Amino acid sequence: MAWPDLRVEIQAGGMWTDITADTFTRRQQITITRGRADEAARTDPARCQLGLNNRDGRYSPRNPMSPYYGLIGRNTPIRVSVAGPTRLVLDGATSGTVSTPDAAPLDIVGDIDLRAEVEIDWTAAVNQVLIGKWAGPDQRSYALRVYDQQIWLSWSETGANGPTAAVPIPTLPDHAAVRATLDVDNGAGGRTVTFYWAPTLAGPWTQIGDPVVQATPTRIYSGPAPLLVGAPDPATNPPRVPFTGSGYRFEVRSGINGTMVAAPDFTVLAPGTTGFVDAVGHTWTLQGTAEITDRLVRFAGEVSSWPSRWGVAGQDVWVPIEAAGILRRLGQGAKALDSTLRRRVPTDPNLLAYWPMEESRDATQAYSPIAGVAPMAAAGIEFAAADTLAGSAALPKIGPTTVLNARVPTGPNGAWRIECVYQLDQMPAAQFTLMEISTAGGTYARLQVVITTTSVRLYGVIGENPPVQLLGVLGTDFLTTWNRLQIRAETAGGSTTFHLNWITIGGAERGLSDTMASVTAGHVTALSMAPGAALDQLALYLGHLSVMSVVNSAIYSSADTGFTGETAGARMLRLSQEEGVPVALSGAPDDTLGMGPQRPDTLLDLLGQAADTDGGILGEQRDRLALRYRVRTGLYSQPPALELDYQGPGLAPPLDPVDDDADVRNDITITRIGGSSARAVLEEGPLSVQPPPNGVGVYDESVSLSLATDDQAEPIAAWRLWLGTQDEIRYPSVHVDLAKAPHLADAAAAVVEGDRITIANPPAWLPPETIDLIVQGYTETFLPHRWDITFTCTPGRPWNVGHTDNPQFGRVDTDGTQLAAAVTADDATLPLAVTDGPLWTTDPADCPLDIRVGGEIMTVTQITGAVQDRFDRTVTGGWGTTDTGETWTLTGGATSDYSVQGA
Repeated sequence: MAWPDLRVEIQAGGMWTDITADTFTRRQQITITRGRADEAARTDPARCQLGLNNRDGRYSPRNPMSPYYGLIGRNTPIRVSVAGPTRLVLDGATSGTVSTPDAAPLDIVGDIDLRAEVEIDWTAAVNQVLIGKWAGPDQRSYALRVYDQQIWLSWSETGANGPTAAVPIPTLPDHAAVRATLDVDNGAGGRTVTFYWAPTLAGPWTQIGDPVVQATPTRIYSGPAPLLVGAPDPATNPPRVPFTGSGYRFEVRSGINGTMVAAPDFTVLAPGTTGFVDAVGHTWTLQGTAEITDRLVRFAGEVSSWPSRWGVAGQDVWVPIEAAGILRRLGQGAKALDSTLRRRVPTDPNLLAYWPMEESRDATQAYSPIAGVAPMAAAGIEFAAADTLAGSAALPKIGPTTVLNARVPTGPNGAWRIECVYQLDQMPAAQFTLMEISTAGGTYARLQVVITTTSVRLYGVIGENPPVQLLGVLGTDFLTTWNRLQIRAETAGGSTTFHLNWITIGGAERGLSDTMASVTAGHVTALSMAPGAALDQLALYLGHLSVMSVVNSAIYSSADTGFTGETAGARMLRLSQEEGVPVALSGAPDDTLGMGPQRPDTLLDLLGQAADTDGGILGEQRDRLALRYRVRTGLYSQPPALELDYQGPGLAPPLDPVDDDADVRNDITITRIGGSSARAVLEEGPLSVQPPPNGVGVYDESVSLSLATDDQAEPIAAWRLWLGTQDEIRYPSVHVDLAKAPHLADAAAAVVEGDRITIANPPAWLPPETIDLIVQGYTETFLPHRWDITFTCTPGRPWNVGHTDNPQFGRVDTDGTQLAAAVTADDATLPLAVTDGPLWTTDPADCPLDIRVGGEIMTVTQITGAVQDRFDRTVTGGWGTTDTGETWTLTGGATSDYSVQGA
């Protein structure tokens, strides 16, 4: 097979079919484009362009002679792959596992050390097992798993469900190793679980959080279950399933750093292997959908059209395809998602009836999204009058002539709950009935919610008898703001407890409850409102009226605020689950910024708003139809994913530096949508707002973001100012010719949007430091024996932020340092003066360190002196001359989150 062993497949009739032989490379190379053009723009859909030989008409979907007739058409799945690292691939199906039978070395009862090197979605909502002896009820011993954005170690003392320990998952690369150790007796009367991560199973290991210390020593059950990579357990809540993704190497050790008792290594197997023996002699078998493969998917998308083309003589007949990623299809629809309350309330399984009341101004009834529930008859109501509730579209105003009537489907007797949102500006001058609740099968035929001049009361009515006051509450916080009103009843033991509560949206719950002997609740049959003249001078807004067959429900919670305050990552994951569109997070949701309310908008725009708020990169998964978000903090201070050398093979022309103003932004205003603004301006320096020659003039930008609080705006403005005022050369594209450097293929192919790449040893006519870049996207092209990748890049240095205890990014400049005397190219010592802030370290352990003086990078080997320090440096080939007073800084940058310090 010709390098790079390219394969093109389409899913015809549900089966993947290899069509590589029909790829029409004589007219068209295969080109894949991903990512975004620069930091400011949102990601475009990934595209794959190729041509297919169609002389026999097999790629004409409407050709009845085609073997694919009826099997291909609009949005046919397609994938393009090359040969890559061998690994295990699981699809999450419970049948897809790899197992070895139980053996004495696997029956660990004391300290244990579990390790797994995988490539998975670390934030998936499913309970994914990496490795374990965990085979259902009474057969459970130990398991390492990932669930709810945490890494878990589970073990059992009896074979049944047992103890667990977990830590939040930090921002990890997609491909990473995780590890958990259990010290069953820590010598202090308890047990200790410690978690780690590493780039691969080879380490180095970094501890995740603090050790989890639990009371009392423990032991592990020695049972007959097999050891499985991806152990399923449907009986656990939530069910444990095999991980979805790739597995590389796994280890089970008896004792912490102890004896290796299992070591399945899938990287050394031949593709298609179904059984093997690991390094310690265990025989492993693949089951179900588990697969050993070396295919590295470069593109997964959909073919939306199959246009036929042919030459004049008909000798060449082909189909030029442009497949696209999932972003294209998601961007086709323009329907806005409903309000968060309208979307969330109908998901309660105990809901009997629900009327959002979000109709447009000319509506004459309020419809219900619940099947079998009739619209609410409405008269004298002003629809779409108030749009200030974060979790709702505009709601109606209830007036003195309003009459509302709604029928409720029959529910069970004994428990019910009515809830709505409302805003009332002041108590009335005369009492009125806010709502009348008709019931059947209980003591009271009707219940009335009455607003008096000073209180809110609940009455029960039997026939024509006078109303019986059940509850009465008083509180001025019932007024002015948006609240939720709850009327609840529950019968138990011959008595019924009634509740009359209100919750200030985003605040506290208040109200009363009372238990009435010899009273039954029955079930709700109808709701009505006719407040009358008492509302003549009042403003009352109301909506999202629901009836449930249970007393307790939290379905309104958070949805009423539009999920204000949830992080950008959490919003993406929630929307992913609600809409059934897979979104994988590269990084921890808690590491993203808090957002404002989710207002009605398209799914793609809502996801884009979350990405804009946090400042990360929203794009597509490369190997499946799914979205991928890389959190902003996951871009900080990365090790290079690809290290190139200008003097070595692989880097191909053009490498065209650009020293321009395309990305300059020196006057930034950030506005919280619905809130206040903050501004950050660079007043001094070469890229400041000062007119030339002292600066470049004003390059301003104003951005509105969904933010949880006003005080977020200022640090975001400062961060964007930092990104927009980097005084350095841009390298918009980096071309790698893998045919000339096949040894770089694995590393280059692993690069995804947001990764850092470097180019060492630039030519003498460029600045002498290593070129540091962040990949925003790329275009790759394939021909027989050719594979080229051109990365779209932006400067990487501003993303190298300060990290404590980091050997490269854990240093901070003083507030001002200048050369105390001029130096020449032959000088090995730099005399300097600290003009502001503390003196530089003189601890030999802090050297060597790199500094930038007059645009040159120098390595400092020693720092001496007390008032006017002297830097001793080694000269290699000589440096340029530098004048007295030249400022210098540490290289690599030293910044805190959303603020700028030092370089």
